[in-house]
Amino acid sequence: MGMKSISVFLSFPFLFLLTFISFHAQTKADENRVYIVYMGSAASSSPRSKNSLRNDHALLLKSVLRRKANAVVHTYRHGFSGFAARLSEEEARSIAHKPGVVSVFPDPLLKLHTTQSWEFLKYQTALEIYSNPNSISGAANGFSSVSANGSDTIIGILDTGIWPESESFNDKDMGPIPSRWKGTCMKSDDFSSSNCNRKLIGARFYDTSESDDTETEDGSPRDSEGHGSHVAATAAGSIVQGASYYGVAAGTAKGGSPTSRIAVYKVCSSEGCLGSAILAAFDDAIADGVDVLSLSLGSPIEYEPELSSDPIAIGAFHAVEQGITVVCSAGNDGPSRETVVNAAPWIVTVAATTIDRDFESDVVLGGNKTIKGRGINFSELQKSPVHPLIYAGSAGEGDARNCDANSMVAEKIKGKIVMCDTNDDNYSRNEQIDAVKSLGGVGIIFQEKNPGVVVVISTALPATVVSVKDGLDILSYINSTRNPVATILATVTVTKYKPAPIVAYFSSRGPSHGARNILKPDIAAPGVNILAAWMADDKGIALEGKDPPLFNVISGTSMACPHVSGIAATVKSQNPTWSPSAIRSALITTATQTDNLGAPLTTDSNSTATPYDYGAGEVRTTGPLQPGLVYETDTIDYLNYLCYYGYNISQIKTIARTAPKEFACPKDSNADYISNINYPSIAISNFNGKKTKNVSRRVTNVAGDGETVFTATVDAPTGLSVTVIPDKLEFSKNNQKLSYQVVFSSTTSSPKGDMFGSLTWTNGKNKVRSPFVVSI
Repeated sequence: MGMKSISVFLSFPFLFLLTFISFHAQTKADENRVYIVYMGSAASSSPRSKNSLRNDHALLLKSVLRRKANAVVHTYRHGFSGFAARLSEEEARSIAHKPGVVSVFPDPLLKLHTTQSWEFLKYQTALEIYSNPNSISGAANGFSSVSANGSDTIIGILDTGIWPESESFNDKDMGPIPSRWKGTCMKSDDFSSSNCNRKLIGARFYDTSESDDTETEDGSPRDSEGHGSHVAATAAGSIVQGASYYGVAAGTAKGGSPTSRIAVYKVCSSEGCLGSAILAAFDDAIADGVDVLSLSLGSPIEYEPELSSDPIAIGAFHAVEQGITVVCSAGNDGPSRETVVNAAPWIVTVAATTIDRDFESDVVLGGNKTIKGRGINFSELQKSPVHPLIYAGSAGEGDARNCDANSMVAEKIKGKIVMCDTNDDNYSRNEQIDAVKSLGGVGIIFQEKNPGVVVVISTALPATVVSVKDGLDILSYINSTRNPVATILATVTVTKYKPAPIVAYFSSRGPSHGARNILKPDIAAPGVNILAAWMADDKGIALEGKDPPLFNVISGTSMACPHVSGIAATVKSQNPTWSPSAIRSALITTATQTDNLGAPLTTDSNSTATPYDYGAGEVRTTGPLQPGLVYETDTIDYLNYLCYYGYNISQIKTIARTAPKEFACPKDSNADYISNINYPSIAISNFNGKKTKNVSRRVTNVAGDGETVFTATVDAPTGLSVTVIPDKLEFSKNNQKLSYQVVFSSTTSSPKGDMFGSLTWTNGKNKVRSPFVVSI
């Protein structure tokens, strides 16, 4: 773990016992700050005890309030028990030893995962299902028909709030709000109950200030960052014709489940997202009655919390326990290995890929030689190459080559297009653009080793990105020409771009640092250059002399996550009795691993992608509606996971309300046994080739044909033998469950590296594919 921590145990050093407490090393003993006190499951869910506190919870709260009346920041009582309070380190340590306490930890600050997608997904989908001929058309909806039942599906968005006036949140043709909805539309100075409607049915906000009296920007559900509106619109935005960013990326904007309802929980500000607010939102969402929760945020890679101090893992566990599917972004710390976050097995973890759209902004040199560039700009430069061109390194000394404002000489920049180096992470593209503009430059060319797929958006002056190879050609032209000239052309939107999808460089990779025996990420979805709703008062992204745009183009696994949330809501609407694990299984086992050229998926460095990059592959939109078989991960699986992870039976029964009285951790529990929880993918670690590894799985027949036979096929890499027992599953009725085993053995004496493959069950109609990873 990147951040040092200390742990307090009550007994044997090799066991996690009833209480666990983690502290940042730099926290001072006498410093008051917010701590989260997690006490496991809530009181009984019976109507009589609803909203009541467990006795130990109530007593502990009373003791804290007795010492300081306004110490408590949040109280958790609906889906789980606990509270967040301002405490000294000494008080926190003392509380950690109280009966019923599972963990106490400093309130962490998490971050947002951001730096024509639905149409592309539709065309990537092989199986089309038309179950409702009166539903919205596939072309407008972004994927094949969505049942009218989707209007009763509620997606909760934990993010920066919402801009309710956006046309993406209009409630045209939507029916009454579902009667089971128990949420609210909180009021503030800039947000009233009338801002909610039949589409936006709930809006909450949480004071994320750690001080007693400070008012923050968070005292309203209104979005002051844009991120939350973008995410909500991507998941469930209404259909909006003619959407664009000043004419770029023009088309129809729509969410993954346009007929679903939206409930927003504002837990983030410009500073980040406090864990205490995230847990409060989970607690409220469970009581409100959402069906899907979408979180485009997570822990910084330098701080990887244990399960007992991870607010997202804790909240998600209890949400899933209540039948809510939780979808989270995988993080933006790729392409390095072991950077994936939100990797608990009860979470659907989403990586980011591109779509078949590109934004081309070419450079034309003297002699009319054209260099391909990528970017969004609104160049008013002449189309012919008449503007003087200079390399920034020739315009000054020191850091001039990085377009450093203090190193370049204004007289050498004024009136010219400037080519900058970009190999120093201390300089952001916006800073470089501002520097060139401030010195009178008229355009900027960035040269990058890997131009990547995320476009530079510049409203200040024309800007584009070229490859280092093309940059060398431009530099050669500059050095060999007495009066080098160029121009930068305005952006052209390129559709049906190939190859696509590819895995974005920023998308965090597996394996999971905490549990290598669960394959993470689970799945990938579009997260690059996605157009969606934005706050309407953001002058920072407005063109000079123009009103702020109503839509914006941004990238990140933040954008990939709501794509999957929308599809999950659609699956839920078609199959209202399915559990979160059945929905996750449908998403994973129907994913695709090929691009629009019919070739295996790649990364944007042109290497073949692996399950550590994309999980099971690119999500499909209609395939999950008819998966054939599903892997249901039940309560016992998750409890066993906690056992294998290191928790003891006392902790587990405090955490999980659904733990059977007779439940006990398996003997010889260790992380290797995590491979056996009933997950739709398979991951095995510590494989030395000397012993075979056996993994068991259980599937449920949802093919709808009653009697059917599925046959197994295996795609195994060289050096690995994979046997499925039995290799045929004969079902006699719908919803019947059958089990099988997979035996992994090495065909070489010393296996090397990670080995990837897949197991697919098919009955001639459905293909149910499970990726597997075997690592040494």
